[in-house]
Amino acid sequence: MTEDTYIGAVDQGTTGTRFMVFDHDGRVVANAYQKHEQIYPEPGWVEHDPEEIWENTEAVILEALSEGGLEAEQLEAIGITNQRETTLVWDRESGRPLANAIVWQDRRTTDRVEALQDEGKEEWVREKTGLEPDAYFSATKAEWLLDNTDQIKLARMRPDDVRDRAEAGELMLGTIDSWMIYNLTGEHITDVTNASRTMLFNIHDMDWDEELLDEFNVPAAMLPEVRPSSDEATYGSTDADGFLGAEIPVAGALGDQQAALFGQTCYDAGDAKNTYGTGSFMLMNTGDEAVTSEHGLLTTVGFQRSGEPVQYALEGSIFITGAAIEWLEDMTLIEDAADTEKLARSVDSTDGVYFVPAFTGLGAPHWDQRARGTIVGMTRGTRREHLVRATLESIAFQTRDVAEAMESDSGIELTSLRVDGGAVKNNYLCQLQSNILNTDIVRPQVDETTALGSAYAAGLAVGYWSDLDELRNNWQVDREFSPDDGAKNVDARYGRWQEAVERSRDWARDGGD
Repeated sequence: MTEDTYIGAVDQGTTGTRFMVFDHDGRVVANAYQKHEQIYPEPGWVEHDPEEIWENTEAVILEALSEGGLEAEQLEAIGITNQRETTLVWDRESGRPLANAIVWQDRRTTDRVEALQDEGKEEWVREKTGLEPDAYFSATKAEWLLDNTDQIKLARMRPDDVRDRAEAGELMLGTIDSWMIYNLTGEHITDVTNASRTMLFNIHDMDWDEELLDEFNVPAAMLPEVRPSSDEATYGSTDADGFLGAEIPVAGALGDQQAALFGQTCYDAGDAKNTYGTGSFMLMNTGDEAVTSEHGLLTTVGFQRSGEPVQYALEGSIFITGAAIEWLEDMTLIEDAADTEKLARSVDSTDGVYFVPAFTGLGAPHWDQRARGTIVGMTRGTRREHLVRATLESIAFQTRDVAEAMESDSGIELTSLRVDGGAVKNNYLCQLQSNILNTDIVRPQVDETTALGSAYAAGLAVGYWSDLDELRNNWQVDREFSPDDGAKNVDARYGRWQEAVERSRDWARDGGD
């Protein structure tokens, strides 16, 4: 390592792709971002174009290096972090996707999951995967793609060829990390955290599960190799004749929420973080024990370093938080997300309004695929300020739902919570979250902890950073929020929130809507 070398991180998210370059102190020295199209073919369906995502990835890498005045050779390694569960199939020889990727938010396989539940297989799936059977995860998406490629306009082969070619290993299945690694290195690899989100991976055996593959009719021949999140052997290197013109090892990958856990230096059992993005995802490190949840949380792989035991986590997955702010923009109630703080502060309360943003169902701890967005308590005097404040409160209340479940499962009292993601720039929301949880909220100086976590994983693998203590020393607090006078009457308001949640449940019947 020299003073003028760095670690790059591809952060491929739900709404766009970012490339960030970090120095040895964990500071950002270059950064570029591009959005990609959200495709909604039918109600409840969400897709992305994988080729658009890859083209944007190439563009942001080159843009960040150019604007930072850096050469590709100055990157000692690249890490990857990605939207989890989003699933695609592509041709091994040509590298072309068969169809759009099915996004984690997509609900088209709700009926398939309900059939699984009707067959009494919920506990069977939970025991193997740590996951609550849901259309959120990759297994039913993969099954749907293999069975329905003839319905998708991007299909490039006869429908009757798809299953045969999948069985022969001529087609590749993967989550977005696999797609990134394939395009960067030519290798078909995923890491343990992303594999643990597919509902095809046994988190105790740490391998693809043959019985689950049979259940969802997914051929093993099309699956990627599963490797540690921080891999000293590396996943491969970029091509010296490719778009970067240099051989750079790709040495780390984590699903976005596990990457944030790693970037927040939550390396010890009991450490917890919450990431506020399109959805919110709260994770608590449980060490080398896979803690089974009795309260609607997921047991998932937190991370793994080369030669080290797997670290597990409890996770509460909240599907819609930041996306609720985007909905306010779509409805022209605000011009941009920054408006929410001023508008929320301009009123003393929500005036009895509660908003449950269950646009794609409810995740943890409720797991109701047929819940839908619900606003209750409106009167003729309700103004946009009340609805904006109710939207911010919905983010904090959903986090309390998860926090209470997490404390019950782990037996650990949450005394502080590390937060990150775009929404935590909103001081009002951070204070509101502290009041509603009755705990300290700690915001780091570098809030792009998702990208930072994947950079840390890659950098550790190639020796850019020597150990976890070096990373802990990089972590710096920007601001802490403690409960204040706004915490009064929180329990009563939380009780009303729970009533509002009940009114949102089991709404979308007869095929989903």
